[in-house]
Parts: sequence; C-alpha cells; structure tokens
Amino acid sequence: MKPYLSIVIPAYNEADRIEASLQKAVDYLGQKDYEYEIIVADDGSTDNTVAIANKFGDKVKAYALPKNTGKGAAVRMGMLKATGEIRIFTDADFSTPIYEIEKIIYSLKNNFDIVIGSRALDYGMVKEHQPFYREFMGKTFNKFVQLMVIKGIKDTQCGFKGFTAEAAEDIFGKAKIDGFSFDVEALYLARKAGYKIDEVPVEWYNDDRSKVNPITDSISMLLEIMKIKRIHNF
Repeated sequence: MKPYLSIVIPAYNEADRIEASLQKAVDYLGQKDYEYEIIVADDGSTDNTVAIANKFGDKVKAYALPKNTGKGAAVRMGMLKATGEIRIFTDADFSTPIYEIEKIIYSLKNNFDIVIGSRALDYGMVKEHQPFYREFMGKTFNKFVQLMVIKGIKDTQCGFKGFTAEAAEDIFGKAKIDGFSFDVEALYLARKAGYKIDEVPVEWYNDDRSKVNPITDSISMLLEIMKIKRIHNF
C-alpha cells in the first residue's frame, strides 16, 4: 500500500541531531491512522547520519548522494524517491515542529497543490529568532527574489513545504538548482506551470547550529537565482 504521507528530511552531517528529530517524527506520526514514510535524503555525509536513520527500521528510509552536492540536490532526490500522496520536506533540526504538518495537509486537501510554511505572515510565531544579521540578510534576499524571480510570496526560504504527488514529481523532475536557492526555483516552476500555491504561518525556532554561511552562501544563492529564468526559459 502506498503511504498517504511522505516526510523528506535533507541531511548533511546531522549525526548530532537527526536521531532526536526522527524520534519526534515517528512518535507523532505513529498516532495517525494513515500510512506514512520518512525519507532521510543524505547529501553525502561523512559522519554516521545514514547509520542512525537506519536504526529506525521500516518507517525511515535513507538514501544518500555519492558526494556532498547541495541541499537542493538532496531534497530533489528525496521528493522523487517519495511515494506518498502528500510530500512534505522539513529541515533536519525541525526548526518548524512536526505538528505543523497539519496546516500543510489541510491546505493540500483543500485544492492547493503546494503549501509554503511561512515565518513572515505572523512574526509572533517565530519563537526563537535568528541573529539580527541573518534575519536582515534573509529579508534582503527575499527582496531580490521578489524583484528578479517570483512576486507575492513573503517567505520563500522557510525549509517547510508540502506538495501533492503530482506537483512534486513535475516540479522536482524539472529542477536543476543544487544549492540553497532550490526553493525559489521550485516556486518559480510551480507558478510557471499554474499550480495553486498557499502560504501558511508556522511556528519556527532558530537553531544556532545552522550550516548556512551568511556571506559565501548568500553570494551563491544570489548567483543561483540569476540562473533560474535562464535555465528554465522554455
């Protein structure tokens, strides 16, 4: 039987926190009356991230890229390996708690194709903030996204998004961005294809162990968004 829900967790050297996150997910989803799968999409980790995921048995599947390629590549692999009717990806640190999937599921069941968890719709739901410079850089990046790629989405970068199976297979089958701007590319492709997109406020807690470098990764992300329209000019 195909699972109703797939949770995709991109991971790169997450041995210090993936076990706690997976346990939260298994405990929460185990209370539901539908079939589910959890996919750890490993981005070529050099630690024992995959071994930890494999300890959870049948409900957790781990797939690994042969080398560190980028979060976008890991999410793309996970979303295309998934088999659920609904497919949600979430960061390994669970900055957005697992129970917020109910908002995603609700909108997808009510005729939306893609649902974006947003920190910008209700700042009161950001329970632990990033350092001010990270928040500033995030808002600045979103301004570039609005100007250059896709308008009307307040938070393109929150790592908590859901897709119908059809939308996931279509969009991630076409996606090419391997780095952190993969979210922007996915939403650009979604708009281009006419999918219905919802944006919902979600709880969010900053984790100080973020692997995003505010300087080098921001530059890479800007270069990536400049490529999106060019590589998808069809």
